[in-house]
Amino acid sequence: MLKYVTVLCVVAALCSGAPQQNPQDVQILRYDSNVEPDGYSFAYETSDGTSRQEEGKLDNPQSENAALTVTGQYAYVAPDGKHYTVTFTAGPNGFQPKTSLGQRK
Repeated sequence: MLKYVTVLCVVAALCSGAPQQNPQDVQILRYDSNVEPDGYSFAYETSDGTSRQEEGKLDNPQSENAALTVTGQYAYVAPDGKHYTVTFTAGPNGFQPKTSLGQRK
């Protein structure tokens, strides 16, 4: 089980990275986190327009088929000023992202 959580966290971290000009100047505006035995949730927002929220739940925790299902979204402003949002689900069927392009902010 821990292997699945680790792999999903690594994939999520790689997918959420957006290039920064001066990462030292970015400030955390909001950060929430909650970890329970059967799941977790977290959310953050930074001053450069990046945000992420995610929730993971353990399905069938007492069975041999226990699996972690993760849902969430992340958003960032690209160097060209466009705002991208990715909504995703990850679980037994793999990582399933949906990307949308918003307006300039």
